[in-house]
Amino acid sequence: MRFSVPGPRSLAGQLFAMQAVLIAVVVAGYALFTYVSDRSQAEEAARRQARAVARSVADSPSVLEAARTSDPTAELQPYALKVMRDTEVDFITIMNPRGIRWTHPDPDQIGQPFRGHTAKALKGETFDETYTGTLGPSVRAVTPIQDGKEIVGLVSAGIRVEEITQRVQDQLTALLGVAAGALALGAVGTYVVNARLRRHTHGMNAAQLSRMHDYHQAALHAVREGLLMLDGQYRVALINDGGRELLGVAGDVVGRSVAELGLPAPLTGALLASEPRVDEVHLTASRVLVINTSPVSGGERRGTVVTLRDVTELQSLMGELDSERGFTQALRSQAHEAANRLHTVVSLIELGRAEEAVEFATAELELAQALTDQVVAAVSEPVLAALLLGKTAQANERGVELMVSEDSSLDDGLLPESLPSRDLVTILGNLIDNAVDAAQGSTRARVTVAAYTQDTEDPEALDDAPELVLRVSDTGPGVDPEHAEAVFQRGFSTKPAGPGGRGLGLALVRQAVQRHEGTLSVAGADGGGAEFEVRLPLRESGAVAEGVTSRTSVSRGAGGNA
Repeated sequence: MRFSVPGPRSLAGQLFAMQAVLIAVVVAGYALFTYVSDRSQAEEAARRQARAVARSVADSPSVLEAARTSDPTAELQPYALKVMRDTEVDFITIMNPRGIRWTHPDPDQIGQPFRGHTAKALKGETFDETYTGTLGPSVRAVTPIQDGKEIVGLVSAGIRVEEITQRVQDQLTALLGVAAGALALGAVGTYVVNARLRRHTHGMNAAQLSRMHDYHQAALHAVREGLLMLDGQYRVALINDGGRELLGVAGDVVGRSVAELGLPAPLTGALLASEPRVDEVHLTASRVLVINTSPVSGGERRGTVVTLRDVTELQSLMGELDSERGFTQALRSQAHEAANRLHTVVSLIELGRAEEAVEFATAELELAQALTDQVVAAVSEPVLAALLLGKTAQANERGVELMVSEDSSLDDGLLPESLPSRDLVTILGNLIDNAVDAAQGSTRARVTVAAYTQDTEDPEALDDAPELVLRVSDTGPGVDPEHAEAVFQRGFSTKPAGPGGRGLGLALVRQAVQRHEGTLSVAGADGGGAEFEVRLPLRESGAVAEGVTSRTSVSRGAGGNA
């Protein structure tokens, strides 16, 4: 036969057993204390009652008068029995000074010697004692009957110990009933509390809860993604190391409201939202985060679980991928145009017009080379030059003319290592894309780009290092002055949202500019539309060896090949 060994009780079960035992011990101890106390009080009360009855009988004039007669029993026996009934004592014995009884509850004991002590009473004192007489153990009082200074008799009144015990037992029975009720009520209350605790702890015992806590702590610090837990009042209940790093918070933030963490307003609003958020993109000072929020509910809102994922590098790579995709589309389109031109050259040769074919082909080659030469001459920095050539082809495909301003002059090697090319692509690429979107469909769709360096215009600057200026203007509808600040917020757009959403490009631009301690502004362009200007300080020593170069006037149309 196999015997199953019971597993450890759940935490709720252990607490219930402990509380039940505790209540039982408290009630039993109280009952014992009350029993001992009540018995002592009952004996003391019996002594006082016996003394009072004895003194009352001894002080009665009729008793004194009867004691002087030749047959005291005839008058005192009925009187003693009546007083016994009225005062609820078990016996009243009246005797002569020698202790011979004149009265007794048992008539056969009349005339017999009194069983007990009488020495103190014969000296005129009243005393009490516990003594075993003819009726058994009793608490009795003995007092003299005095006629002046003469003692003419003695009175003893008493209550049997058995009667006292019966009184205590009656009180104890009531006490036990109350104690049983208290124990039952305590058990029910303890069961209800522990049932609730059992639900909250899912029936796990203390060891299981301890292990669960250890696993929880290990998982919390092992997860690289950010994890944030908020309570029902949107205070931070828990945050892991990844969450602190991604949100850029330090110190003890547990217990603080989300609104007090100093996060960007859109991100704070997402964390305070009551509805769940799925894969929302938000920007902090230096990161692009994807957040997911899920309310925790159990009949009522208990809080929110927030996961944070860093997609800063991914977003940058996606931007570069979009640029590459645009380049590919532009090359495909240019290949199509080149095929058309090649067919034209072939047709001219077939028609016997070789000279015209050579002239046509030479003109196309010169136009394409002129376009490249103009861009590189104005902006010889390779990354920006490649970006401008690619964006020119893209804009041309969308019917927008992209021009490099006459102010542009940016030599190769001018930019410091602290200003990575990826950030330049993010800034200028998003500004150009935004401008092309705005200019597309206007009467004369044009986007003008300027890139150059100049001495800082800030009189409060700590050094006199030059700064890089990137300016992009368009011929679109422009930006309402009331939206001059909101246009850089994530999610803001005047155009309908596409499948991937809108309003992220300019927010990324501002993030990159702030990361390099630059400035970003928007104003109205001279020919209508909007003009965005970025100024980035170039602080690395030796990075600008030649100083600010003279500006070369370069302008071109977007109708050529790239």
